[in-house]
Amino acid sequence: MTQKPALVPKNLLVPFILITSLFALWGFANDITNPMVAAFKRVLELNNTQASWVQLAFYGGYFTMALPAAFFIKKYSYKTGVLLGLGLYAFGAVLFYPAAAWESYGFFLAALYILTFGLAFLETTANPYILSMGPEATATQRLNLAQAFNPMGALAGLFVAKTFILNSLQSNNTDENGKLIYDTLDAAAKAAVKSNDLMVIRNPYVILGLVVLAILVLIALVKMPESKDSDGKIDFGGTMKRLLANRNFVEGTLAQMFYVGAQIMVWTYIYQYAESIGISNYDAVNYAYASLGVFLVGRWVCTALLRIMPAANLLAGFAVLAMGFTLGAIFLEGMIGLYSLVGISFAMSLMFPTIYGIALEGLGEDSKFAAAYLVMAIVGGAIMPTLQGMILDIGGTGYTDVKILGVPEVNFSFVLPLICFFLVWLFAARVRKVGS
Repeated sequence: MTQKPALVPKNLLVPFILITSLFALWGFANDITNPMVAAFKRVLELNNTQASWVQLAFYGGYFTMALPAAFFIKKYSYKTGVLLGLGLYAFGAVLFYPAAAWESYGFFLAALYILTFGLAFLETTANPYILSMGPEATATQRLNLAQAFNPMGALAGLFVAKTFILNSLQSNNTDENGKLIYDTLDAAAKAAVKSNDLMVIRNPYVILGLVVLAILVLIALVKMPESKDSDGKIDFGGTMKRLLANRNFVEGTLAQMFYVGAQIMVWTYIYQYAESIGISNYDAVNYAYASLGVFLVGRWVCTALLRIMPAANLLAGFAVLAMGFTLGAIFLEGMIGLYSLVGISFAMSLMFPTIYGIALEGLGEDSKFAAAYLVMAIVGGAIMPTLQGMILDIGGTGYTDVKILGVPEVNFSFVLPLICFFLVWLFAARVRKVGS
């Protein structure tokens, strides 16, 4: 009987653990930021489209810096890329201090943009690094295992957002009739609340920046295996020619863009969906917790299933499941629709690492640049939420101003994730048909 190859060789276990910890670190940043769309909307009195610029800045940073990150790690090393990424992450987080002092939405967006320069370096580095830490036969499963720690960081980010930000925002206070007190204040009183709430938003990010600096120092002191070209030369033209000839890579990059767009829409607008049925922004975090909980369970379940099922088959099945839950969120109003919205996260749990693994399979040294394009595909998380915000603004800044196809616009807006999941299914079906 042939013995299955090891998931992670013993000599690479410590580096694997250290790099895997980074997945939790950027998960924390992602999910402390998702609730800020609704928080900034209220504090700064923005419309839905303006509030969605939080995600445009956050995920736009990935698109901007992923390819420069690939050039950097190609010329230097994975460890150097990690250290630079942590430095940019910390710098962007600390910039929340002057942003709050100036009370400038644009400054906050710039800080998030720079913060995600660091995340782009980390993701461009960590994902292919994990894939390289063992046999290629177990690469996709190994990445699913590492990615399973991402929602753990995300859960921590949500906990901080709820406990230390949303729970302390004075602009969320209501009177005995459930009406927002902030809306009734005069200009001077609103200015005082605004200053307080922006400092509340600022503090966790500044503390996060200091924690990231500490982790940077730790990794700098630990000896890590290096991955660097022996001659340091970059054949970008040749690499691009090979990548564009690889159908799995090209289609996988597009599928990743639509998947990430769907994920960010589902996790961003769950707050607005909950508010439309009478659940406060603060209490809506509980449903975001539930989403991440089932997402985490799904990651562990899928890591096991990938031992016995081809990745493309599993991806196709979970894409169908995601479409089913999304249809429920659109057409089943009330709590059942909200539960369907939570259920989408279980179906999404497999998608990012599996698309990533299929797209990079067999690319060898070209995987460094290929990984950068897959990280650039995260720009879907910048574009799609803004489009969804525009749908929400069709009838006004509320969430149930008009009905489209018989449902409130907040429900109808989830037609965008539905389309994204269908496109993921098309990719999986094609790969399943012809083989990886």
